[in-house]
Amino acid sequence: MRVNENILISSLTTMRLGGPARYVLEVEQPSDVSDAYGFAEQFGLPTFALGYGANTIGHDEGFNGAIIINRMHGIAEEPTENGVKLKIMGGEYWDDVVEYACNKGLTGIEALSKIPGLAGAAPVQNIGAYGQEIADTLTEIEVYDSVAHTFKTLGKADLNFSYRKSILNTTQKNRYFVISITLELHPGEMTRPFYNSLENYLSNHNITDYSPKSIRAAVSAIRAEKLPDPLTTPSAGSFFKNVYISDSDLEKYLEKNYPVHRGKDGNKINSGWLIEQCGLAGKTFHGIKVSDKAALVLINESAKSYNDLAAARAEIVGKVYDKFGFWLEQEPVEIQ
Repeated sequence: MRVNENILISSLTTMRLGGPARYVLEVEQPSDVSDAYGFAEQFGLPTFALGYGANTIGHDEGFNGAIIINRMHGIAEEPTENGVKLKIMGGEYWDDVVEYACNKGLTGIEALSKIPGLAGAAPVQNIGAYGQEIADTLTEIEVYDSVAHTFKTLGKADLNFSYRKSILNTTQKNRYFVISITLELHPGEMTRPFYNSLENYLSNHNITDYSPKSIRAAVSAIRAEKLPDPLTTPSAGSFFKNVYISDSDLEKYLEKNYPVHRGKDGNKINSGWLIEQCGLAGKTFHGIKVSDKAALVLINESAKSYNDLAAARAEIVGKVYDKFGFWLEQEPVEIQ
């Protein structure tokens, strides 16, 4: 375990906001995790588990506690009757995992290409894109239970997955540190119908190859065109969750020509479309710019404080509510 003191959260997160963290503890093996929580408990400090920092916002006052960063690496394979199980250490960069699977012709996570973050964070908010989500393939995770001070295995059913939610960011938030995740994948390809933007891209480019590698290439191209690289352009990825509507309200919105996507997880309207319809794409609020390519993304152009972001968020949310009656919900978590 590596112990670092007084590290700016702005240097650890892709939105580039946040004051100093008292300690940053980097764990490289499972035993380091229990040591890290023991270190924090010894000094009476709160803890926060951090991965790549792409879906995390820091506050100006920093964090008077211990941020624990996952640096554990490795992927192990286990054959199954229909495919293969991949046991992935939580510190693996997520897109490397997707590339690994696609190179082996395994389907199940190819539409999740280019989502920034670490593998250990994937089940926390049940990452999803273009019709796939981690809940589709995850079988179990290994965790450190910071309350019971023990390692344990949680199965998919234990995690209570829903849209961008699991027990890891709701009822048991901050309790478990993800050591590894296990996915069950199989040879094959995605089947239609695809998510609208993916379907359009494939059609416009006359692509009929739906293999994992082909879908990964298409999704990567779509994201590269619309989404800024958080390594070079400060942002937190998709800033707002999509809006879900009930089956009883579906016809009402379809009659109004709202672009409703009907999937296995329900009916949703892209929040980026709502923001665009309010004329906010490309606009800047308090140093925070609404991306003109993907309005769901907020870019930190010149904001220096969390208050700047909060003010920009409030204006955007308010304008969408005034026009459509929907309250947008923030996707990134906050260190506090």
